[in-house]
Amino acid sequence: MNLTRIKKYYYLRFIRIKGDPESIAWGSFIGALIGTMPIMPFHTIGIIAICFLTRTSAMAGLFASLVISNPLTYIPIYYFCMVIGNFLTPYDITWNKTGAILNAIISGQGFKESIAILSNLGSEVIIVMLTGGIVLALPTAIICYFFTLRLFIKIRTKRMEKHILRQKKK
Repeated sequence: MNLTRIKKYYYLRFIRIKGDPESIAWGSFIGALIGTMPIMPFHTIGIIAICFLTRTSAMAGLFASLVISNPLTYIPIYYFCMVIGNFLTPYDITWNKTGAILNAIISGQGFKESIAILSNLGSEVIIVMLTGGIVLALPTAIICYFFTLRLFIKIRTKRMEKHILRQKKK
């Protein structure tokens, strides 16, 4: 398994997404927003549903979510959501409760079991984590939107220039 090859493969898949740069950027925004939120079992469902309702690129949303929320970033995302949520809300949850959420999700028990564990943690944990998640997700999603919009405008411009050059050669 060559990591460089995998990275290049997904990069090429991302830049070959077809569509309007605005639609792709908004899909990326939605993917980054939901991908940064600590709602792990609902990422894919939420991204596809919201992208479908807003008529944006679901593929771009799924790619953005994959980049932001992957096995290397689960722990930092949940930790920062907990810290920010503890700071902004009157509740104070510990890493033990947050670790229980992560263990339930990472263990691969299944969707029903993850939902049951999440529902047993209590409303304080949910309030703290979602508050921290929203505060963490908004700047991340905004940065992702502008980065993706700029990238796909450049890609579209290069494609148009290439097309014009082909027309001149004929």
